[in-house]
Amino acid sequence: MRNRFVLGLLLCLSAVGVFAQADTGFHLLRRLEGDISAFTVDNLDNVYILNSRNQVKKYTASGDSAAIFNDIRKYGRASLLDVSNPLKVLLYYPDYATVVMLDRFLNPVNTVDLRKSNIYQAKAIAQSYDNKIWVYDEVENKLKKIGEDGALLQETADFRLLLDKSLNPVKIADVNQYVYLCDTLAGIWVFDYFGYLKNSIQIRQWQNLKITDRFIYGSKADTLYRYELKSFLYDEWKLPEELRGALSFNFTGSRLYALLPGGAGKQAALLIYTLDRP
Repeated sequence: MRNRFVLGLLLCLSAVGVFAQADTGFHLLRRLEGDISAFTVDNLDNVYILNSRNQVKKYTASGDSAAIFNDIRKYGRASLLDVSNPLKVLLYYPDYATVVMLDRFLNPVNTVDLRKSNIYQAKAIAQSYDNKIWVYDEVENKLKKIGEDGALLQETADFRLLLDKSLNPVKIADVNQYVYLCDTLAGIWVFDYFGYLKNSIQIRQWQNLKITDRFIYGSKADTLYRYELKSFLYDEWKLPEELRGALSFNFTGSRLYALLPGGAGKQAALLIYTLDRP
């Protein structure tokens, strides 16, 4: 029997930050070249690369190959890797609304069909603190929590009724007892585990969003940003020239990851930098 949790409009604060230009050194640590369609990193600086054949490769923080997952395209094209828990990796296939769970060695351990909960269109998913799955149902405009068997456990009310708008989150993150819905145009909406709205953060137009315990990272044009959740302060850094054509970025506490496109006889390249910064 499913539980319904109602979105409470308790408080909607617009967090307005102050910018500070920080002196940061970008030092190239490693370069990985090859067939790279997308990538992500976990909190241990392990790197996960998704290639054009739906193959996932895992590299350790020191650059050693650690594991490979070979997919036979049973569920179409994979679009998203969630590695917030390095012991349980989520691989999402939007064409079939299916999530494949992998262990730390990238062995499949479970498959979750979101269609069992009548979810047929979802761009953003994430792992919850208790190893369930957060999904934003784009048809019903609801945030939903799904069990490992595909059953619906919780859902909010329709955002169009409670916020007078629908959201289009490109990312969901479960961090420090809050769930973040990141909409590039509407901002970042923060909820507790019961589905009550706690506040909104007016960060808009940022790409490559990454939320950690202390910071929200992102990029826009030729600039990297870091927003501190506690102080509401922003830091910004201009990108080195060689990174301004990057397809995507990712961030950890001490490293910057940038994916450069291939073409004209060159392979795609993932550049890993250490950062000297405050």
